[in-house]
Amino acid sequence: MPNVVAVGLQWGDEGKGKIIDILSEFADVVVRYQGGANAGHTIVVGDEKIVLHLMPSGILHENTCCVIGNGVVLDPATLDAEIRGLKAGGHMLDDGRLLISARSHLIMPYHKKLDGLRENEKKQKIGTTGRGIGPAYEDRASRMGIRVIDFLDKRVFREKVRDNLKLKNFIIQRYYKDEPFRLRDVINEYDAYRDLLKRYVGDNVQFLHKSMEEGKSLLFEGAQGAYLDVDHGTYPFVTSSNTLAGAAACGAGVGPGAIDYVQGVCKAYTTRVGEGPFPTELAGAEGELMRDKGGEYGATTGRPRRCGWFDAVILRRSVIMNGVKAIALMKLDVLDAFERIDVCVRYRIGRKVYADPPLGMKDLSVCEPVYESMDGWREPIGNAASAEDLPVNAKRYIKRLEELIGVPVGIISTGPRRDSTFILQNPFQR
Repeated sequence: MPNVVAVGLQWGDEGKGKIIDILSEFADVVVRYQGGANAGHTIVVGDEKIVLHLMPSGILHENTCCVIGNGVVLDPATLDAEIRGLKAGGHMLDDGRLLISARSHLIMPYHKKLDGLRENEKKQKIGTTGRGIGPAYEDRASRMGIRVIDFLDKRVFREKVRDNLKLKNFIIQRYYKDEPFRLRDVINEYDAYRDLLKRYVGDNVQFLHKSMEEGKSLLFEGAQGAYLDVDHGTYPFVTSSNTLAGAAACGAGVGPGAIDYVQGVCKAYTTRVGEGPFPTELAGAEGELMRDKGGEYGATTGRPRRCGWFDAVILRRSVIMNGVKAIALMKLDVLDAFERIDVCVRYRIGRKVYADPPLGMKDLSVCEPVYESMDGWREPIGNAASAEDLPVNAKRYIKRLEELIGVPVGIISTGPRRDSTFILQNPFQR
């Protein structure tokens, strides 16, 4: 059976949660491979709206197993709240459907505090969620991190927290002039989560390889988007992990050859939360209309998203970097209201025209988009029964995007519901 990675191709918030929920019907195991509670995947099931931050979106399918991989930084408080909420809503009634990697790193209280203190001090803010993601990944890289397997051993956990607080409290007190943490308070707060994690912890590598040996199909779920990748994104306005499809192998514990298909996910326009360059951003009434019609407010922070026209320049690069076979085009219905729709096909700086994104943030920040303008369809498409029922101009728009980015549109979404999704090319049924 094929194994598929679903990856965002813009600056996150592309609608991956819905696509993973849809594709989970065809997968046996869904694996979250990076990021933390800074992600927000929104899924609409009937009249119920569910927002997940850590839990793989496949948890809403009762026959699907879910894995939180070693590449994820885990906030136990968020995990506890999500599990309680899912169970209260009649989901996740079988605890055996979730496995948490013993090698996942924990987000600690001092990570969250340092995240906020650091962001508040910066003149050039990044726009982090304040969830402690960056500091947790820093500790992982500097070999100060605390993994789930360490947490389960009370003595090891206490020693690691005590050692870490020597440095963290020094920075918090001496540099930021803020209140330090007490060892006892941190230990007591986290002791409450030990039984919860014991219930789900396991060896993700062994589990996933056994699943593949048994012929089961895997769906790898990324968080954020390609242009928030710490290496290939709009650095430094990025997240703290590798968000590209290639990170699925390391973050889940499988070989790169286990990935058969990459499903890209992007909006029919472009959005961004937080700071950083955004060449096609619309600052006026068109951007406001796009935001209001699309409900463009962060699922994690509630912040209004910046909105703009579709940017084919960054999409072409995302397709190449991720090895995308086809894209899921999300929120096409948001463009119903526009008489004319622009698509960015090139960038311009002065007299120089770019077919690819400039490498430097200074250049990207001053890029002017070169647009192609197309006629809109000016009619609601949310109730279309199939892709064939879409207006002629909507079909022309989709075809032009395919030409510009070099891969087909395999899935079209015309609304938040599961049934407002047209699967033209199913990655699990090739």
